Amino acid sequence: MNFGPSILVTGAASGIGAAFVRRIAAPGVRLMLHTRDNLEGLSTVARVARSQGAEVAMELGDLTDPSVPVGLVHKAKTIFGRLDQLVSNAGKAQKGTFDTLESHELQSAFASMPIAFFYLAKTALPDLCTSPQGRIVAVSSFVAHSFGKNDVHFPATSAAKAALEALAKSLAVQLAPAGVTVNCVVPGFVRKDPCRHAAMSTVAWESARAATPNGRLGEPEDIAELIAFLLSPAAQHITGQALHVDGGLLLT
Repeated sequence: MNFGPSILVTGAASGIGAAFVRRIAAPGVRLMLHTRDNLEGLSTVARVARSQGAEVAMELGDLTDPSVPVGLVHKAKTIFGRLDQLVSNAGKAQKGTFDTLESHELQSAFASMPIAFFYLAKTALPDLCTSPQGRIVAVSSFVAHSFGKNDVHFPATSAAKAALEALAKSLAVQLAPAGVTVNCVVPGFVRKDPCRHAAMSTVAWESARAATPNGRLGEPEDIAELIAFLLSPAAQHITGQALHVDGGLLLT
């Protein structure tokens, strides 16, 4: 069999992560899937990926613990022999205002997103730099570029996602000579899976849809398509970019 890439995906139990796994799973593809604690959701995603021919392993863990992202990379290498691609998707939208923000909330946002990304990417560098298909994609958010849009405030998430993008762009410059690309995808308002935590009310979601120029909320599959493209050979000349998938949200 001609093996496809070995890919580590964080936050794969629902939403964008799950949609990406469904999009990319195929014979020869090897997937290390992570979630913090949603074992039921991750098991469902894994079953679908296996039914599409992919080889799948699963791991649970809180990315705010530095041993978890480091361990995910090592586990993927142990099981699959190498790691070719990294999709850093895990994250949580934390609604609030600056005056109500607590320092521990800001620290948690940074630990779970840019700092976890740092540990993931740094541990994976030796494998990525020797892979013929080395790719990194980090999932950011429009809240790193627009503040108080639709009267929705996410100060901790905004700061953490902005830091994530800065780290990714710095890494892109360093890895470009090795042929490894590093990019961010920047979703706008994206529909949540049923029964999953949402930081906004139903009324706020409807207002967000109305505020988006193309008149619809994003679907997880919209973001998954771009991630899949950025991991493909066709995207080999795209690096250091923050690519927006938001229905024109930031044009208004």
